[in-house]
Amino acid sequence: MDADVIVIGAGIVGAACAQALAQAGRRVLVLDARIGGATGAGMGHLVVMDDNAAELELSRHSVAQWRELAPRMSEDCAYSACGTLWIAANDEEIAEAERKQQRLRAHGIDSRLLDARELASAEPALRKGLSGALEVPGDGILYAPNAARWLLAQAADSVRVEHAKVDAVEDDGALRLADGSRRTAPQIVLANGIQATTLCPELPIRPKKGHLLITDRYPGTVHHQLVELGYVTSAHHSDGDSVAFNVQPRPTGQLLVGSSRQFDTTDPTVEAPMLARMLQRTLDYLPGLANLNAVRSWTGMRAASPDGLPLLGKHPWREKLWLAVGHEGLGVTTAPGSAHLLAALMTGATPDFDAAPYAPRGLREIA
Repeated sequence: MDADVIVIGAGIVGAACAQALAQAGRRVLVLDARIGGATGAGMGHLVVMDDNAAELELSRHSVAQWRELAPRMSEDCAYSACGTLWIAANDEEIAEAERKQQRLRAHGIDSRLLDARELASAEPALRKGLSGALEVPGDGILYAPNAARWLLAQAADSVRVEHAKVDAVEDDGALRLADGSRRTAPQIVLANGIQATTLCPELPIRPKKGHLLITDRYPGTVHHQLVELGYVTSAHHSDGDSVAFNVQPRPTGQLLVGSSRQFDTTDPTVEAPMLARMLQRTLDYLPGLANLNAVRSWTGMRAASPDGLPLLGKHPWREKLWLAVGHEGLGVTTAPGSAHLLAALMTGATPDFDAAPYAPRGLREIA
């Protein structure tokens, strides 16, 4: 198959881009080095985030697209419409929950405030004394590696996957592979997460390391994705090492425990002090976790842009190259919205929402 577009990276963002471009009538070649990335390491949450208007718009469109896809997805994608509870530990966080509800409501997103009694009824495993929560029932979770494979399979007639490592994007836009061969296409999409900086060192992307832990099977212990309302300030915007309470009930009955952030390291080692700090934060909210068995812990690298928004659009000076990078911890959530926006730009169609906030920015020429 001669390709109209080459997509570098078969993670959730690359797979979504390939599927969206195939839907737009393009023949797509996906090149993937099979070295793993954030898709296989992350939590797989589908959550509307509202740190700013652009993030809210992208995540809102994307979560709605995931809900539309869900009835068709294979069972091994492990989609669950569990919703999110944003936990308020005190009156200050209850006030933030109310503000968050107003922001979501202004964009047509359903949510419900729970008082302390309602929260205790909804999630009995949480510690006593919490002030309440904001429930966002439209959020969900899935198993991202299988979802990425499923997306690629939906366009099998128009998408071919080749397991190959790209060593360089040459000046004429051609790709040089590790085996010395070259691949060319009229358009190329860079969608390989933190590895993108090895091909384009001018990208303003930093690694954010995260730890995760998963327990044995304890069905019914937790019913919603649980996130502290302090998450945004304690982890999402911090420039230093940080942790936040974030627990998911997996369809298997296991609990997936996060989250931590460490900047500017790509060492995949599980660090006992950081893991302990993360688990202590979890115990502050779910004290019963101390009695559960953990079966595995691991780390992954998020690709973070300076302003927290992905870079979606044409590279400012590299011929033929388009960018779908810098999604940080929201790559799974925002993959479909990112893909449909990029596919529209690449095919001359009109995106469903304003592309300007995500236009590639902050790139510097490398001598």
